[in-house]
Parts: sequence; C-alpha cells; structure tokens
Amino acid sequence: MAESAVGTRGRIAVIVPSTNTVVEHDLAMIRPEGVTFHAGRMYIENPNLGSDEDFEALLGEIRQSIVVAIRDVITCKPTHMLMGMSAETFWGGVEGNAAFEARIREQSGLDVSTGATACREALQAFGAERIAVFSPYQPIADRQVSGYFTEAGFSVAAVTGLRCDSATSIAEVHPPELIDVVDSIDDDTVDAIVQVGTNLSFVHQAAELEAELGKPVLAINTATLWHALRTTGIDDRIAGFGRLLAEH
Repeated sequence: MAESAVGTRGRIAVIVPSTNTVVEHDLAMIRPEGVTFHAGRMYIENPNLGSDEDFEALLGEIRQSIVVAIRDVITCKPTHMLMGMSAETFWGGVEGNAAFEARIREQSGLDVSTGATACREALQAFGAERIAVFSPYQPIADRQVSGYFTEAGFSVAAVTGLRCDSATSIAEVHPPELIDVVDSIDDDTVDAIVQVGTNLSFVHQAAELEAELGKPVLAINTATLWHALRTTGIDDRIAGFGRLLAEH
C-alpha cells in the first residue's frame, strides 16, 4: 500500500462532540511533524448541561452518535483513535473506562487513547499520589471522575466543577478565570493538579501554572495527545506545553 503524502508518522482519528471548539485547536498547536488529525464529530442536538439530568441526557446523545462518528472517520485509514471528549471515559470507574475502550477497539480496529487512561498514566509517570481535580461539569460527573481516580489508586483531595450550563459555554471560560479555581483546590499536600473536560481551554495555562506551583498540572487535551503519541511510538520531546510532553 502506498504511504500517505501527509501523516507519514501517524494519522490520528479524533472523536469530538459537535459542540466542541477547543480540542482541534489544542492538538493543532502541539502537533509534531508528520502527524495529522482527522475529526469525527458526534452530533449533539441539545447542548444543555444545567443540571445532573441534562448532563446524563447529553451522555445519552454521545452514546448514540459515537458509532456514526467512528464509522465515518475510519474511512480515512487512521493509525490511532483519540477520544476528544472525557466525561464518558470516566463513567463507571476503571472498569467502565476499560469497557468503553474495548467497544471502541472492536468497532474501529484501532488502539485508543482516552482522557481517563491518559491522565492515570501521566500521573503515574510523575509518581503523583494525592491529586486535586477541576472540571466544567455538574456534580454527577464530578462524582464519576473522583470515583475513577480513587479506584485507580490516587488519593483525591478535591474535585470541583464549574457547573457550566451548556456544552458550548464550556469553551467560553477564559483561562484567567481558572486561576482562582486552581488556587482553591491546591495546597502543600497535593502532588498534582488535573483538569478534565476537553472543551475547556487550559493547555497553555497548565504549563504556566506548573512552573509557578512547582508540581505537575495536567491539561486533559495535552495528556491524551501525549498518550496517543507514546502509544504509537512517537517519542518526540515537545517543549512549551508542560513537563509531560517535554520529559516523558
């Protein structure tokens, strides 16, 4: 088979909700030479997230539309699958994430990087034990996130959600607004800060806060791309986006 003229080192299929405007932007900023990204967008008809019930309804839409998004994107013959949405990957704890990944592999025939697995492996790479987490979510999802990390062996000092009222309004949270959020969950007992929610723009600020706080600060989009690159044998050390890509 002839090699693609682009994406010679990797062609990563990126599954994102149709409401998401941040994931593709973040990946494009970090993109190593020879790697390309190809989006499969999951149609979201009702982006409301104003309550726990709304959040569960949106996950229902994701579960229905993800099959079509994967069906479409694999026609470009990608080499790896990256989940550009995170809440579903934390649902049901460690077993729930493993089952989700198994379903994606079965349908796509590809290895997959999820936010949950990526954050776990990144924290392990740093040797972090006690963590604090923030999200754009409602309480129902934050409980799932906390449960996942606890089952994965971490001590969770805090999980706080921004309670964004829609899937699109998550992208309207500007980075300076997150300074107080990080400050509210961080203390001397916390080994690392973790941000989840892929439509929340935090990549650059995470790197800045990491230098300021002297501890790992993980942005989920950075972590998931790191996992995808390392899983596919791309070991480039990439500066400017935090210690994870620069050192591990």
